[in-house]
Amino acid sequence: MTSICYYNGAWHDGPTPLMDSDSNAGWMANIVFDGARAFQGLAPDLDLHCQRAIRSAVTLQMKPTITAPEIETLIRDGIRRFPAGTELYLRPTFWIQDGFIPFNPDSTRFAIVLTPVPLPAPTGFSICLSPYRRASPDQAPTLAKAACLYPMSNMAVTDAKARGFDNAVMRSPDGTVGELTTQNIWLVKNGAYSTPVPNGCFLAGITRLRMLQLLRDAGLKAEERVVTLQDLDEADEIFSTGNHGKVLPINRYEGRTLSRHDATMVARSLYFEYAKTQPA
Repeated sequence: MTSICYYNGAWHDGPTPLMDSDSNAGWMANIVFDGARAFQGLAPDLDLHCQRAIRSAVTLQMKPTITAPEIETLIRDGIRRFPAGTELYLRPTFWIQDGFIPFNPDSTRFAIVLTPVPLPAPTGFSICLSPYRRASPDQAPTLAKAACLYPMSNMAVTDAKARGFDNAVMRSPDGTVGELTTQNIWLVKNGAYSTPVPNGCFLAGITRLRMLQLLRDAGLKAEERVVTLQDLDEADEIFSTGNHGKVLPINRYEGRTLSRHDATMVARSLYFEYAKTQPA
């Protein structure tokens, strides 16, 4: 099946036109989205993703005309339109239609797109250090899941692939480790888990926060802290958390092969056991 889209009060099959040549979002980039997942009849933390979609819209000074619970209800209806268990990417989106600078917040528009996207296998991927950095909160709307932030991620991934890697580590303005291009990053050293402390320069993801809670509930040491490039060089294991792949091992950082994934697989198992408690 192709994607489906909820727009203007109805579901539409396949790619659906949403903007016209006068849409502010098309030339001023005033658009936010969120990404959630459905798989195996589950939709983990769907409520939190819907709430973040609203927060992102408000952060960019939009005026959502729908609530997070209403978004969640619509998405669950959309999931049921696919064969049971279909692996889906769930994308609620807000954007601005009218105005220039400033735009007209009363012209906020809304849509949901549900697209079949398989979960990636946990076979591992490679990362390098990107020459690009995340912006500080006074330079970009870093506290929102804003589309305008993602061209930099695209540039970083393109650069990484040109150098023979799959993804890249992006630093915060102060040079400390922030995140990967579209995922949060985790390190394991001597059995202890750590992830960069939120500093306003990167999106501290919903799956990341869930992972932190699950590890602590399991009695494992897991902390948010400042992570340096030296920490990456010395880590026993590195892995990612994010909506697209949930929990995935990293098997190479720069020129160093990472062959151990035991702690990563423990984290992954904890997450998918939790997901079983979150029916779609």
